[in-house]
Amino acid sequence: MLDYFSIDFKYLAAAVLALVIAVLVAERHGRRRKRHPIAGTVFHQLVNFNRLHDYMTDLARKHSSYRLLSLSSSEVNTSDPTNVEYILKTNFSNYGKGRHQYEILRDLLGDGIFTVDGEKWRHQRKTASYQFSSKLSRDYSSSVFKSNAVKLAAIVSEAATSNKAIEIQDLLSKSTMDSVFNIVLGVELDTTGGTYEEGTKFSSSFDVASAITILRYVDIFWKAKRFLNIGQEALLKKHVRVVDEFVYNVIKSKTEQVHNQDDKPVRKDLLSRFLELDETDPKYLKDIILSFIIAGKDTTATTLSWFLYRLCKLPHVQEKIAQEVKDATGLSDFSKPEEFAANITEEALEKMQYLHAALTETLRLHPAIPWHTKICFSDDVWPDGFYVKKGDLVAYQPYAMGRMKSLWGDDAEEFRPERWLDIDGKFQQERPFKFTAFQAGPRVCLGKDFSYRQMKIFSAILLGSYKFKLVDEQKSIHYRTSLTLHLDGGLHLYAYRRFGYSNS
Repeated sequence: MLDYFSIDFKYLAAAVLALVIAVLVAERHGRRRKRHPIAGTVFHQLVNFNRLHDYMTDLARKHSSYRLLSLSSSEVNTSDPTNVEYILKTNFSNYGKGRHQYEILRDLLGDGIFTVDGEKWRHQRKTASYQFSSKLSRDYSSSVFKSNAVKLAAIVSEAATSNKAIEIQDLLSKSTMDSVFNIVLGVELDTTGGTYEEGTKFSSSFDVASAITILRYVDIFWKAKRFLNIGQEALLKKHVRVVDEFVYNVIKSKTEQVHNQDDKPVRKDLLSRFLELDETDPKYLKDIILSFIIAGKDTTATTLSWFLYRLCKLPHVQEKIAQEVKDATGLSDFSKPEEFAANITEEALEKMQYLHAALTETLRLHPAIPWHTKICFSDDVWPDGFYVKKGDLVAYQPYAMGRMKSLWGDDAEEFRPERWLDIDGKFQQERPFKFTAFQAGPRVCLGKDFSYRQMKIFSAILLGSYKFKLVDEQKSIHYRTSLTLHLDGGLHLYAYRRFGYSNS
């Protein structure tokens, strides 16, 4: 990530020193209220950018809630479930995206659901909730997931036949992008097959733009760079232009298609749903679409990548899941991916309790969105007794929380799906303010069930048909700091057929 920008650390250090002195003086002469301990500054975040979430976890182990100093206010971070519940539910109206985050995210996501508050947020959420809750949508999305998982399995099959390594994160990213594009836009993107050149360019630019956008949270000079159109801000502008042009063209085509047809077929994609509600502003539609694409693409692809990494490290867990898939579908080792897809019903998915637990355990240790931020709209006092100031950036940390022994016990850093199962082997939920991978309260993720369905379908088809092994068992795997928790450098695996079905 640091390749995207260059900073003169001498001047940055001087600026941060001045910042610390100014803030400390202001606090000394201001209202004397009990505030969370200062654990560092945004400069420390920037220095630790490549290991940002581990750095924040180190701080959380010392202080369940703490402050990092920034130019104009504090950044208050918490891993205390009581504080998280207060932010996300009890005093929900006092914490939102705010102007600061809107400015950071708007160049890429505009006025989408992840950047706005108030009526815009409520309208988008209400409309989208129909898409995620209807039986029509559920059945359609399941068929899309199965189709794209089978396409992915065909690529895996070729690699298994030739004994070639595959980079599975890239393949999963393409496959989930194809899925979400179909469900959100009703468009066959086919980045997996590589037949749609414009779609592939869009996907690549979207990834780069997402990575640069997260950098704005720790680069105090990003606004100056944007004004001067230099460095990573110039690169961001270039890639956002590619993203926007592609989506605008799709919106134009879909709008003409919807309005020119006399008979109105049942439309299953999200864009058609908004068009039928007379949403005609192309920019507004584009912003909504991009928010749902980033929610549906990167989150599931990264989680499935970490999931497969963990299963390669723990072969007995991989085999237990494969057996559960076979039991639930009534198939054997000799079955083809297409047969697994045909036999994955809602009833079969419900039987895959251990798979559900293993995916949840993956999200506990490797949350797709590792760090959630809000703005405090007015002075407040948290349940822990500490004062939070108007304008403070407040954040809770799913990545850090998943590693806290105080929350999960001494084995907090171990991958153990059994922690999610009761004595009968049934999945049991945890408190949403302790397990925060899908947020909680009024902003709880609309696509939670959608995501689990996609991940379980992909996992069942792949693990029912193949065994996976790391290319390099000794290589250390690390994340790339971005909006989502990508594996840095991807995940390189060998795939082996479970018994050798025929391709004919």
